[in-house]
Amino acid sequence: MFYRPEDGHGLPHNPWNAIIAPRPIAWISTRSTLGDNLAPYSFFSACAYSPPQLMFASTSTKPDRDTGKDTLAQIRETGVFCVNLVTPALTAPMNASSAPLAAGVSEFDVAGLTPAECETIACPRVAEAPASIECRMTQIVKLEGTANYLCTGVAVGIHIRPDCLVDGRYSPQDGYLARMGYQDYAAVRDVFELERPE
Repeated sequence: MFYRPEDGHGLPHNPWNAIIAPRPIAWISTRSTLGDNLAPYSFFSACAYSPPQLMFASTSTKPDRDTGKDTLAQIRETGVFCVNLVTPALTAPMNASSAPLAAGVSEFDVAGLTPAECETIACPRVAEAPASIECRMTQIVKLEGTANYLCTGVAVGIHIRPDCLVDGRYSPQDGYLARMGYQDYAAVRDVFELERPE
């Protein structure tokens, strides 16, 4: 099969985000004058080592926002955000936090999660998360399309839950949760080492 995206794929469901998978989930917490917000994003990746930087994309809108989602609006207002990582044990609250709630309604409350204060930024983080990355936004770039935005940030503080450090390595004991496309997710637990050639 070959298709040009502008012509359509002709399949019952769009294969695009299933082709590029698995993807880690950035569970992004923000705070603004309206309150705390928490939402998952799977167009997400680390993009630099030194200084450590990451990116995520916001790709839809809400009826009560002019552009983008609550996350993007709050980052624009404050210039900071926190990326919380997700394990299989946090699947249900992560999914609950994806509901299209009105701006100002806290997903922490709806999902039954514990907000904890960040150390370097004025923002909450998910206390239950295996790791949380406090970020200062470096840029928001408008992408092709109606509501597509790329947000980059530099890590200014990193939290790792003590039980997720094993022999000095980050290793959540119940594995990693990854987005697969469609309505599919994967619990990643089968990990192996592979050394690069010299």
